[in-house]
Amino acid sequence: MHFLSQYVTNFSGLKEGLHVFEFTVDNNLFKYFGYDDFNSCTINVKMDLIKKPNLLELSFSSKGMININCFVSNEPFDYLQKSSMNLVVKFGSELNNDNDELLILPKGSYQLDVSQQLYEMIVLSLPLKVVHPGIIDGTLNSKVLERLKDYDLNKTNTSITDPRWDKLKELK
Repeated sequence: MHFLSQYVTNFSGLKEGLHVFEFTVDNNLFKYFGYDDFNSCTINVKMDLIKKPNLLELSFSSKGMININCFVSNEPFDYLQKSSMNLVVKFGSELNNDNDELLILPKGSYQLDVSQQLYEMIVLSLPLKVVHPGIIDGTLNSKVLERLKDYDLNKTNTSITDPRWDKLKELK
């Protein structure tokens, strides 16, 4: 759990105002949270922390490359990831992280672990269906794609018809 210490920010000694922090996220963070869909990744994250007397305002922005398998062809490719997120940190009687945009830390806290927020921001920035760009523009040649084309329901093959359907068509 040593590697998570790079995502811990000590804010107690900071002066009020803007402070900038930078992190490099790799596959270890996602493996720690049990997410193993990435083959590899290198993502740079910039965190702007604005310290105010009674709260912290955090603004995250990330950009990097994720090597992931296509959901259609299972071919690995590099996906350009970009995302941003804002978070307000207030202080209360106990820890409460139920809200995506508000984090309540116990009074007396002096540091903040942002690993959970980074993990969620990056994973949620991915589309629901990750498709290789070669499939979209038609340039990818793959055995899997050729096999899927054999089972394409949308292709019109008029030479083979089912006689049962032909009888039903006569009723029209």
